[in-house]
Amino acid sequence: MNLLDGKHVSAKIKEDIKQEAAELTTKLGRKPHLVAILVGHDGGSETYVASKMRNCEQVGFESTNLHYEADITEEALLSKITEINQDPSVDGLIVQLPLPKHIDPEKVTEAIDYRKDVDGFHPINLGRMQRNLPCFIPATPYGILLMLEHYQIDTSGKKAVIIGRSNIVGSPMSILLARNANPGNCTVTLTHSRTTNLAQEVQDADIIVAAIGKKNFVTADMVKEGAIVIDVGINREVSDLTKSGYKLFGDVDFEAVAPKSSWITPVPGGVGLMTIVGLLKNTLEAAKGTFYTK
Repeated sequence: MNLLDGKHVSAKIKEDIKQEAAELTTKLGRKPHLVAILVGHDGGSETYVASKMRNCEQVGFESTNLHYEADITEEALLSKITEINQDPSVDGLIVQLPLPKHIDPEKVTEAIDYRKDVDGFHPINLGRMQRNLPCFIPATPYGILLMLEHYQIDTSGKKAVIIGRSNIVGSPMSILLARNANPGNCTVTLTHSRTTNLAQEVQDADIIVAAIGKKNFVTADMVKEGAIVIDVGINREVSDLTKSGYKLFGDVDFEAVAPKSSWITPVPGGVGLMTIVGLLKNTLEAAKGTFYTK
């Protein structure tokens, strides 16, 4: 068993980003700038946005966190997004999900200028990704690709099974692993809650990407010897054994599955850290104007 160590890989990639950001800052006369909008007081979202802001600082980006109460109107939020879209000093804009029920997340996603959509959720970015054109790839799948690249894992010809069909992880991951690229060239099966014989589908996989949001869903009997296992799940449980007051579990039963795996990501210390790196790389590309002219 080999560990796909997100802590090690993310640290190395962030050093590269930091160097590029310093050169770009000299060229532009300002730092790459990411704005994050947070609505309400969801504990997980607040922690995640704070982590994004810290990481921006570490690599030499400017970051702005705009925090609104949960009762902000949809109209007011959309108006603020329009204002940021028009601000030439802002390179990337993200709106942290989930949003309060009275705000339509699809409207919010489509309101963000696709050239600043560093989360990679805008339909234009998703469409370009499907056509294998330059675009902002959703941060979590992008982070997974970067990890596979770092460890030089050959995915060509392998059977990949994705568990979970979300627009944020599962669906884009299935497209990326199927495309004619490296990593890629897999035969992909996208499974979900309505899949019959799901366990059998997973048992046949050379590569498993678990993104279903259920603690220890993937058990040892579902994994064949030598499989590559990528655990996207972050499931929190209250615990009096940790300083934070909670313990994180993945979608994979790590202790049982790891001995059967050729490569596996831990939770924490795996895909979550790479998601941040994917966001940072997208923000850097936005500042460089690599994919779209401003």
